[in-house]
Amino acid sequence: MMHLSKSFFPVLALAHQARCASTGARPACSLDNLSRQLSLIDSSLAHNATILSAVPVQLNGSYGDSTVLFGIPPLVSTGLPALCAVEVNVTSSESSSYMFSLFLPSDWNSRFLTVGGGGTGGYINYLDMGVGSHYGFATMSTDNGHKGSPYDISWAYKSPEKEIDWGYRAIHGSVELSKGLIKGYYGNDIAYSYYSGCSTGGRQGLKEAQISADSFDGMLIGAAAWWTSHQVSWITKISKDYYPIGDPKSIPSELFTSIVYPTVVEQCDKVDGVEDGIVSAPEKCHPDFGVLSCDNPGANSSACLTDIQLETLGKIYADYYVGSEFVHPGLELSSETGWSQNMFGEVPLSFGLDFMRYVVFEDLDWPLDAYNDSVYEYTKNLDIMGAMDASDFDMSPYRDQGGKIMMYHGLSDPLIVTRGSSYFYEQVELATGASHPITDWFRLFFIPGMQHCLGTASDAPWHINGASQNWVIGSDAYSVPGFHDPKHDALLALMEWVEGGKAVDQIIATTWHNSTVPSSGVWKQRPICPYPKNAVYNGVGDVNAAGSWDCE
Repeated sequence: MMHLSKSFFPVLALAHQARCASTGARPACSLDNLSRQLSLIDSSLAHNATILSAVPVQLNGSYGDSTVLFGIPPLVSTGLPALCAVEVNVTSSESSSYMFSLFLPSDWNSRFLTVGGGGTGGYINYLDMGVGSHYGFATMSTDNGHKGSPYDISWAYKSPEKEIDWGYRAIHGSVELSKGLIKGYYGNDIAYSYYSGCSTGGRQGLKEAQISADSFDGMLIGAAAWWTSHQVSWITKISKDYYPIGDPKSIPSELFTSIVYPTVVEQCDKVDGVEDGIVSAPEKCHPDFGVLSCDNPGANSSACLTDIQLETLGKIYADYYVGSEFVHPGLELSSETGWSQNMFGEVPLSFGLDFMRYVVFEDLDWPLDAYNDSVYEYTKNLDIMGAMDASDFDMSPYRDQGGKIMMYHGLSDPLIVTRGSSYFYEQVELATGASHPITDWFRLFFIPGMQHCLGTASDAPWHINGASQNWVIGSDAYSVPGFHDPKHDALLALMEWVEGGKAVDQIIATTWHNSTVPSSGVWKQRPICPYPKNAVYNGVGDVNAAGSWDCE
């Protein structure tokens, strides 16, 4: 790694200087040239890799994959800067291979950005690659060794090598080869390397930093699904608690939004001192769900919960323990509006039951009713889980080489439980020692009202340019529309921390009158504070203005 001065310089000025340094004759975007650069990489990986294509993309052009996968839009990035789009295949074993793609911009900022994926998805994240290219990054994403949607696990059945690719091997090999190709293509060293990913993408980045501390200088990690071995057991357990639909214990999914969520807001909204429809301090609230009981006088029989349904609701929120061992936190208060699309749809969530069938037991008929605590004990000890979990909490090697982490998580996440991030943060703090304050290199930010990686059901400010957040804004969107600066853009803030030494004390989150249409006008902004601080209203200004809140 080549480090610039630790004295503060504006990030955009740094990027401009880097671009000026890389001007001159543009490299040839051709299959022959990229194949030649690949052959010059001194790595055994290069011998197993093949350049599939190298396509020049003109200014304002498009590139990506128009395949429609369940759960994600067509991944075609539009309005791109001039760049070279490169596709690479790597043979990882006799029975597996993975692909990655590189965007190599003509106006390069001397930096490298890796972007992650989501779920178990086997796809290249061209949309987030496109976001990064607007800053001048050479960007990369991998398909993790298979093709499929974020909810598909069938590819893993009796395929241990593909499981290893998904666990860590594809991202690790793709980073290594990308760095070699970038240096060869431009004829210059990479000044800084960054990572951005949410959900499984968050896990990918953390895992790579744990096995290769010098892969990234800075990481923007969202809602990380870092604890696979525990997560699949917990999801299977609460699926057993809830299913089958129609059973007396099962809660009709429409009630999550129509009565459970409003009850949470009514009882928890004011806990933070401001009544604004946003639950900002769920950890301080202990709602009385007895008000929903069908036994209450005058209860509406179609809008109430029976005793056994109230018991099911309690299990959904409860932390999961096996004996005295903490296994996984329960779902967070204010996440209820997303439950029917995630945890409690028409069939059990694939990350639980299907994972057990395809990966853990390799038995396609394994029944949900077979889950018990011994299944968790068996699952967590499987070797493959070691390849998937990002649970090596002693990240001091990454810290010691100067690495920085900004981790964020929506407080209303209905899929990856928010408190999993605070648990990870606290375990890393314990493992890396009190002599090195964790806030010097790792900061965690909770975003009230934000759901999984993006979006909101409570009109809360949520956009900070996290991974995949611009997917719902537009295929040509980047940064925070209208706010391309380190105060609002978490990627720019991370760069400022890594390259200028300015620690991130807050990020201003944004939402619009139509939360996915910036042209509708800014509606609300609010500072997002590093854990354990919270944004506190000053009691005077406009509650929707960022300046009316302080981190305390």
